[in-house]
Amino acid sequence: MAAPDDIFDREAMASALKRLVEDTADAKSMRNATVGLLSAQMKHGRTTIAEAIAKRPLDAGPAVRAYAYLTDCVVHTTFLLATKVLHPATSADTREGVALVAVGGYGRAEMAPYSDVDLLFLTPWKLTPWAESVIESMLYMLWDLRLKVGHASRTVNECLRLGKDDHTIRTALLENRYLAGHKPLAQELRKRLRKELFSNTAGDFIESKMTEREARHSKQGGNRYVVEPNVKEAKGGLRDLQALFWIAKYVHGVDRPAELVELGLFTREEFGYFQRAENFLWAVRNQLHLITGRAMDQLTFDLQVEVAERMGYKDRAGRRGVEIFMQDYFRHATRVGDLTRVLLTAMEADHIRRMPTFAGLFQRRKRVKQGYKILHGRITIQDEKDFLKDPLNLLRLFDEALRTGYKLHPDAVRAVSANLDLIDDTVRRDPQASKIFLNCVLKRDDPGRALRRMKETGLLGAFIPEFQPVVGMMQFNMYHHYTVDEHTIICIETLSQVEKGMLKDELPISTRIVEDGINRRVLYLALLLHDIGKGRPEDHSLLGARVARRVAPRLGFKPKECETVEWLVRHHLLMSDMAQKRDLADPRTVRDFAKAVKTQQRLDLLLVLTSCDIRGVGPGVWNNWKAMLLRNLYRQTTEALSTGLEDVNRTSRESDAKKAVREALTDWDKAKLRRETSRHYGPYWQGLQTETHVAIARLLDGLRDDEVRIDLHEDVDRDATRVCFVMADHPGIFARLAGSLALVGANVVDARTFTTKDGYATAAFWIQDTEGHPYEVDRLGRLKSMIHKTLGGEIVAGEAMVKRDKIKKREKAFRHPTSVSFDNEGSDIYTIIEVDTRDRPGLLYDIARTLANNNIYLSSAQIATYGTQAVDSFYVKDMFGLKLMGQTKLENLEKKLLHAIEQGASKAAAQ
Repeated sequence: MAAPDDIFDREAMASALKRLVEDTADAKSMRNATVGLLSAQMKHGRTTIAEAIAKRPLDAGPAVRAYAYLTDCVVHTTFLLATKVLHPATSADTREGVALVAVGGYGRAEMAPYSDVDLLFLTPWKLTPWAESVIESMLYMLWDLRLKVGHASRTVNECLRLGKDDHTIRTALLENRYLAGHKPLAQELRKRLRKELFSNTAGDFIESKMTEREARHSKQGGNRYVVEPNVKEAKGGLRDLQALFWIAKYVHGVDRPAELVELGLFTREEFGYFQRAENFLWAVRNQLHLITGRAMDQLTFDLQVEVAERMGYKDRAGRRGVEIFMQDYFRHATRVGDLTRVLLTAMEADHIRRMPTFAGLFQRRKRVKQGYKILHGRITIQDEKDFLKDPLNLLRLFDEALRTGYKLHPDAVRAVSANLDLIDDTVRRDPQASKIFLNCVLKRDDPGRALRRMKETGLLGAFIPEFQPVVGMMQFNMYHHYTVDEHTIICIETLSQVEKGMLKDELPISTRIVEDGINRRVLYLALLLHDIGKGRPEDHSLLGARVARRVAPRLGFKPKECETVEWLVRHHLLMSDMAQKRDLADPRTVRDFAKAVKTQQRLDLLLVLTSCDIRGVGPGVWNNWKAMLLRNLYRQTTEALSTGLEDVNRTSRESDAKKAVREALTDWDKAKLRRETSRHYGPYWQGLQTETHVAIARLLDGLRDDEVRIDLHEDVDRDATRVCFVMADHPGIFARLAGSLALVGANVVDARTFTTKDGYATAAFWIQDTEGHPYEVDRLGRLKSMIHKTLGGEIVAGEAMVKRDKIKKREKAFRHPTSVSFDNEGSDIYTIIEVDTRDRPGLLYDIARTLANNNIYLSSAQIATYGTQAVDSFYVKDMFGLKLMGQTKLENLEKKLLHAIEQGASKAAAQ
């Protein structure tokens, strides 16, 4: 880091101030001139520190101290000007009337570029007019310098009284540092705080910090593996590290974290983790402040990329530098959690902190087996030397903790972490070791808890080395809310909830499948391994299947089970892809899926795995729409496997649909019904459900050629609003419909268009709002009006779309290369065009308009979004009603689609 004089030249500033005092007559001009001098020095100092950070971005300690030093110089200068020049002391009483003390983070002399400046003005008695003038002049100067100043003016007695009742004030006072003024007053505060406030109240203080910590974590999402963490406030963040030091300082009076080793609270290795985590988190926070030019602590997606680049992370081995950076972040956050447990348990051992197991005294717990003991309400090892003679004991410890319900004592965790080298290939292939591990997952009440602690201690990665690369691995997209390892464990917890009957309402079929009996070993292992291939250039499903081929036999699975585990990992995305990206009304979809699955057993396993996988992605990802799609595919495939694939055909579906419409329209006469059932082509009957057929039939009844009719209906079962249209047919109708919906912020999740034999266009769109819910009733009027205006030509969708089609700033960092593929095998009568690209409001309109301009008839669209990625599938025919054939024709269409998509994305990104 730069030398102090390079950051703030005290001598030069003193000389400049001296000249200023000599040349300036009135106080206001003097104050303004001083602000000008200090502003220039601050700018210079910040630039100097920022340049040093750029050269050594990972060396955060000197940087945070340099920012504190720069602030000290500025604050001290304003204090001197206020007390010596603007309001000179006129008596001994006034000279001893104030002491300036830094508190909070500033008191600790650790600051990021835009940290708050927390000041305490100490007075020996009631605030005097002189002290008020000094404080007012100082604060005005600091505010004019655009510093965010927190301040209080108190006597020592007031500090003690307020600190007794308010733990936030007490914490701020804990880290007080004398800056200027009457030093004996600051010394008195330190002595009396320790003697009258801190002594004999340690337990109360620790409990308040832990309560505050839990509330803070809950506010930040309650999980240290959330992919947009707050570096300061989130679980495993800087505030957690600071809380550890506050507790140690409060209880033992330490001034430096290194003293935690001398006190025996941390081992040297643990203190090393503390230092590395603290340094890393401060380095990240510094970059966040420098990039945004303000006090920004949220590591949002757009900032993650720039922070990673500034800290020297590069793309490698199929992974973006930002993903490698975030993996380091989450691994440090995990260490912070371990250190918290270590320190708090040490406090309990000294009876400083109230035992967390008071409520547990009234619970009946199982007695621990020989070789274990309960220490301060946690399970630990009786004799470490004997314990380590058998490497399998490292696994047995977790099983015993689950069996008895006790949490692990940090001493036991230390023993495991320090001896992971005992888990070698011999242990990994030991049938007994596999049995113990599988017991933790299959036979205990909370498998997620066991796996999470195994992962955090390193045992899971030691026992299954293939899992270690995904520990803390972030997937840089807006779809996955958690890291890969945390997502995997949440999936397993979801399966455990299904087995307990806790998700009967949300996952009724999965619950029934599990209740009827299923190979649990296969399902749990498939979930544990389903994403294990992520983070490398090749398809993670293929790579994961190869890993499963090694891991399953090693864990003692039978050949048939190994084959099923491998198949599930290889095809764990198949069911969700088929359900979300293909038209389930097309018999070919069900036949192809049934051929891939082959057996009812695989179908059952895949449905449960897929449901757990989607629910494990993050809050709100699972919804009724996805549930309906999966259940529909499961039901049709079960029927196909039972009755034979040849029974899945268009003819039977068409006759069944017409029969259902006749039964539903009981108020229509036979002639009217005959006209309705004969006016539509086959795909119409196969592509929609009865209630939609009925809605369209009523809209068509008596329709004039110049009329547009719309029906809006909330489809509760699908978490969407169904929009039905009927009108005289004309080219490009789908594009105009898509455009009108995009203009009101509607997200299309499914769409189908048909033409009647007598020349009318019929369409059904299912839409959601930006939160993934059906449109609220009070918004339907505006929606209907916009559709009428767009279809009537009052609003030109293409022109209006320019303002609407934007990519949000935080989403611009994501890379989604565009690809267009053509499939003539997935449907008997349509060509399927699949477009994989970045999602944006005008995407569907751009695609539909391009198809219409090239005389491509669009029958249906399946819209699947994964955060900022869209994978849209379109079932199309050419102008003659045939599939799109000919390589040249397909290549030309691909070029036009790519051009339209990329041109639209460029315009959206530029806004």
